[in-house]
Amino acid sequence: MSTQIEAMILRLLEKAKQKGATSAEISASMSYGFMVTVRKGEVDTVEFNRDKGLSMTLYAGQRQGMVSSSDFSETSLEHCLDKAWYIAQHTDEDPAAGLAPKNRMASEIKDLDLYHPWQIKPEEAIPLLQEAENSAIVSDPRIHNSEGVNLNTHQSHYVYANSHGFCGSLNSTSHSFSCSLLAQDKNGAMQRDYDYINSRNANGLEDFKKVALRAAKYAVQRLGAKTISTGKMPVLLSQRMVSQFWGELLSAISGGNLYRDASFLKGKVGERVLNACVTIVEDPTLPGAWASSYFDREGVATQKRELVKAGVLQGYILNHYSACRLGLETTGNAGGAHNILVQSTGEDEQALFQKMNTGLLVTEVMGMGVNLVTGDYSQGASGFWIENGLIQHPVEGVTIAGNLKDMFSQIVAIGTDVNMRSYIQSGSVLISEMMVAGKD
Repeated sequence: MSTQIEAMILRLLEKAKQKGATSAEISASMSYGFMVTVRKGEVDTVEFNRDKGLSMTLYAGQRQGMVSSSDFSETSLEHCLDKAWYIAQHTDEDPAAGLAPKNRMASEIKDLDLYHPWQIKPEEAIPLLQEAENSAIVSDPRIHNSEGVNLNTHQSHYVYANSHGFCGSLNSTSHSFSCSLLAQDKNGAMQRDYDYINSRNANGLEDFKKVALRAAKYAVQRLGAKTISTGKMPVLLSQRMVSQFWGELLSAISGGNLYRDASFLKGKVGERVLNACVTIVEDPTLPGAWASSYFDREGVATQKRELVKAGVLQGYILNHYSACRLGLETTGNAGGAHNILVQSTGEDEQALFQKMNTGLLVTEVMGMGVNLVTGDYSQGASGFWIENGLIQHPVEGVTIAGNLKDMFSQIVAIGTDVNMRSYIQSGSVLISEMMVAGKD
């Protein structure tokens, strides 16, 4: 599949050159697979997906024209070339526009173990889903209802090429199972929770029944939730949601926010912006991981590097355009950050509870209350109240608030309970103090 896409793109690049383009870049992708959902023992949906798309950018000096299409026919692609070239000739010049430097193109092809097709068929998946859901429902009489169990399997093929002569491709697969359940107590109060697994290789998926049983356990644990008194206290961000927290850091050091002066971390490279216990590594070459690639979306070779070392910010996340706007060089991050590995400080979950002693364990946050310009942070939250290192009761209806500058500096521990299901691999994060707004 990738070979056919490569041949198509290379033909288009040659035609772009014939039209007079000083440079050009084209990417194309195809993906296909299916999703099956079972709810309360019955098949709810079976969806087959087949998507494709192509994006081309032609340059006339510092002018650029970009066009995209989901139609790969010769007529459509010729039309796209004409449109892109027309736009490039008539748009304003942009000093930062253009291809990433030729000497930064990836030259070594690496097999990153991303492609493992699963030959399972929907009719084979359905009984597996029914069995998993049923095992969860009968596991506890308080499981009141099911929002469904879901199996998703997809293959994708991506190719990028440009007029520097670079042409790279990535074939990948993604397989996942999820379960969402509702629990109800004797007073009629209900709580919802879920669990899921994912893997590049179906052989790496955990038994579906175990995942469904965890979803049931999580839902039941949330019954009897209540609010707590307002005050400043330690907050432990669970590994189930901590990737959202680190995502704020990545956004704050990403080129688009930096050159727009929309980040409180602009100009902070070389400064300590997190507690000294924090070291974060970006590793695009991690086999089988969710954001592995030997080249970025501009063909630039990726490489392992430290983003944060002992709390000190080592660099930004830049593509060629944002780097030019900032007077810097691309970091090989067109398309975003690659695998982010947050190093643990060595404590397991129980050790984190003991270190926190009394405070709030956050398992879920809601809302969009983060301002990257100032660092102000405010999110609705739910989780569990911890006292003397032990879980006392579930918590809901509270808000956790602070400023990311302070939150980053007040990280005192990072757990060994690493979440491997995200491209951000981190254990739970203990923050020494945050404001928690509750019932008072």
